[in-house]
Amino acid sequence: MSLRWRSPLRRWLSQTSSTHLPTKGKPYCATATTLQPELVVRQELPASLLMAHLRSAAVPIARRCLLRSFTPAPQASFVHNGIRYLSSTAPRRSAFAVNDLTQVFHHVAPLRKFRRELLLNNRTVGLVPTMGALHEGHISLVRKAAEENTDVWVTVYVNPTQFGLNEDLASYPKTWETDMQMLRDLDRQLAREGKGRVSAVFAPNTNTMYPTSPPDSSIPGVGSFIEMRPLGQLLEGTSRPVFFRGVSTVCMKLFNICEPDVVYFGQKDAQQTVVIKKLVKDFHLNTKVRICETSREADGLALSSRNVYLGERRRNVGIVLNQALRKAEAQYNAGKRLRGDILWPAVDHGDRVQHEQENLQPSRRALFQVDYLSLADPDTMEEVDKVDEIRGAILSGAVKMMPVEEPQEGEDLGLGGGQVPVRLIDNIVLQSTK
Repeated sequence: MSLRWRSPLRRWLSQTSSTHLPTKGKPYCATATTLQPELVVRQELPASLLMAHLRSAAVPIARRCLLRSFTPAPQASFVHNGIRYLSSTAPRRSAFAVNDLTQVFHHVAPLRKFRRELLLNNRTVGLVPTMGALHEGHISLVRKAAEENTDVWVTVYVNPTQFGLNEDLASYPKTWETDMQMLRDLDRQLAREGKGRVSAVFAPNTNTMYPTSPPDSSIPGVGSFIEMRPLGQLLEGTSRPVFFRGVSTVCMKLFNICEPDVVYFGQKDAQQTVVIKKLVKDFHLNTKVRICETSREADGLALSSRNVYLGERRRNVGIVLNQALRKAEAQYNAGKRLRGDILWPAVDHGDRVQHEQENLQPSRRALFQVDYLSLADPDTMEEVDKVDEIRGAILSGAVKMMPVEEPQEGEDLGLGGGQVPVRLIDNIVLQSTK
């Protein structure tokens, strides 16, 4: 037996005269009888679908407007022959409201309860995991999630286990009030555009995320972790050996808590996207992974929460990474496929800019260290000697902007007075040519 939304609606319309339309305040539902005559189920119908069919059925506009004002109800459900059927129970918020509907959750149990309510109402959740300090890149992910889901959830949690012992966890920017205002403003825009809503923000503390033992950032690690080997030990994992262990672990926790239909990540963290896709596949998680294009400044600098630490001097030099990758990309687009042919212009550009900065006065220069430049397989992140034209490759790199020397009076030094080292990463996907 299979029931589609259109079928019960047609049955309802065919059996309902104008005098039998729902009374104001009652949920609009279509009643359909299954193959078992004694079993009657009630299915709530999306407002847009209901209005479209009422128009096609020549229902007067006054009655359509009356129906539009009805508030749908959340539903209890039961499963029969593998199909979930729904029944109306109690009022819920109107799909047409433009009020501030974003709820903030700090604990798991109420969030899971809310998730069950959405599931019973056939609503889908798109999850955007963040560590806060939101910027336009995060907002673009939320917008993408709102295009594809009825509800968008944003997590805000600075995960300590992805910071090494020598990394300054305390220096990560925290802008909670600004973040919430950005999300509420965006939610109002989404409401006016008729898209999905930012219905939940999950902001747990560390006791919630690591309930049985304190988070451990040591390399042996004490606690429950997920590791991706050798994937998590390459590139970023070489410089930050516990990073992907922490990322994999916290993402597994968030996916288990939130049970999203789709999760959204930016392409900027290329290796992380590969780790997440492998995590979902290897552990048979019931969620889809959507990778969205990197958001950039006008000159190509990839947006990052850490950019607030750069200041003008380091910001102007930090674009060197994207410039180097673009030069390598140009080689690929020109038909080069060998590793050396593709990477040498990028290495040359980085060396030249570095030499220029070293020759400047300390009061003017912005020094940096190149961590790596990579040409890797898109699925394994293993280095390749030649790009497979069917598989393509990922160009990526990382540089560390060093603290500002001899700050000048009135100089824009960024958050932290220019003394916080800033790690910049970026990548370009070399697309298949066949």
